[in-house]
Amino acid sequence: MSQARFTSCIPLPLEHKTLVAVIEKAKDWALMHGVGMRDKKNFTKDAIQIAPFVLLPSPFPRTEFNKAVELQQVLNELMHKVAHDDDFLEHTLQNALQVDEFTANLYDIWVKVRKEGIAQPVSLGMLRSDIMLESRCPHTENQCAKHTPYCSWKQVEINSIASGFGHLGPVSREIQSYILRQLGFGELIKNMPENKALSGLCSGIIEAYDLFGVPGSVALFVVEEVSYNICDQRFHEFEISETRPDIIIYRKTLNEIFEETSLNDKKQLMLDDKVVAVVYYRSGYEPAQYPSQKEWDARLRVERSTAIKCPSIHYQLAGTKKVQQALAAPGALEQFLGAGAISGRVRDIFTGLYSLDFDDSGERAVEMALEDAERFVLKPQREGGGNNLYGADVREALLRMRHSRERAAYILMERILPPLVSGYVVRPGGPVPPPLADLVSELGIFGVIIGSKDKIYSNRQVGHMLRTKLADANEGGVAAGLGALDSPYLLDL
Repeated sequence: MSQARFTSCIPLPLEHKTLVAVIEKAKDWALMHGVGMRDKKNFTKDAIQIAPFVLLPSPFPRTEFNKAVELQQVLNELMHKVAHDDDFLEHTLQNALQVDEFTANLYDIWVKVRKEGIAQPVSLGMLRSDIMLESRCPHTENQCAKHTPYCSWKQVEINSIASGFGHLGPVSREIQSYILRQLGFGELIKNMPENKALSGLCSGIIEAYDLFGVPGSVALFVVEEVSYNICDQRFHEFEISETRPDIIIYRKTLNEIFEETSLNDKKQLMLDDKVVAVVYYRSGYEPAQYPSQKEWDARLRVERSTAIKCPSIHYQLAGTKKVQQALAAPGALEQFLGAGAISGRVRDIFTGLYSLDFDDSGERAVEMALEDAERFVLKPQREGGGNNLYGADVREALLRMRHSRERAAYILMERILPPLVSGYVVRPGGPVPPPLADLVSELGIFGVIIGSKDKIYSNRQVGHMLRTKLADANEGGVAAGLGALDSPYLLDL
């Protein structure tokens, strides 16, 4: 079966002279509006380079976009309830904990703070649900009511920690709007949905700060030792500073938190003699960010405190791939959302998700993947991109760990085959003009939820982002250098 295809929003290819000229303008626009990252090869804090971006917005069906937006509040609530269900998390993660040291360390912190008594029952969730259109239809051509390049959309994952591109998502729309105007297609901008992800996400931090309610307290952003994705992070700070200049923001690594913070007798987290109201993690989602015991001790100290965390440790555990797989099991969604239409709507977005535990279902999943490895993705309990295995690597990994408990740290997911679209990807140092290539996209919908186990104070959808990659590339993370910034061009199909 040939892969389905969308038509670009304007006729392609562009004439060579036009393409070169508009790319030169677009690169300058990017640098002057924060469409940038630091160079990993020639790192300096004094310079940024353009972030990879797609020249033109990518087609996306309006009905499916609206469906994703409308469902985000339900997914926010689902994640919130999962994070606060101790028994479900314990049961779901028990096998992975035996073989995944990183998840086990997070889990140990969760157990400790529960035994001591949770100092701050309120959590801030700034989530991103990533989805892809599925072009493969389970029906034969004369059975399917749709005659479109896609069948439905399926969820890739929900990110519960360091859900990035709150700035780079909205600014992607702005740069592509500028490009369309320069090419004489400004009238098409009306088909690009408004995107207020940055202000929406920042409003979550501000609301959590106000809920904390201690005058003169500060916000703390937990950052990496070296922040390459600096524009996306700093624009959150700039937005909060303009909206609420009374909120002072500190940026600290986990090591600096270990060295510079303390807990007072009220379990308040103290930094420079100031109480920390909100802790927002842009680091702490992968093992390399905990090079020593100091970082783990810092994480435990923050978790013991009264600060409102984004995410709290149980929210991070709820975002693991193992939990995602467990929610696809019969009856799991109904446990959290009740039996009815809402659970059905969420179940419809799940693609095939399979456990690799040492039981009958796990053995069947291994056999299925070995028989047709190209159908599947092998996913560990990691965030940040670049961790998944595809195709021949799936087969090789499963053969290696088939009889090892290591396999319980992974899940198996059916690979989604999205429609193609032709386009140009502009990269720093890349060829000018870039070749016209086949691309595929992944849409992320942002949500904010604030609440405790017994009460939800706020729950809303706040914006979106679109990442696009070459159709023959497996991973699509922009910060990892594999994908490119993009925005949706809505189609009425």
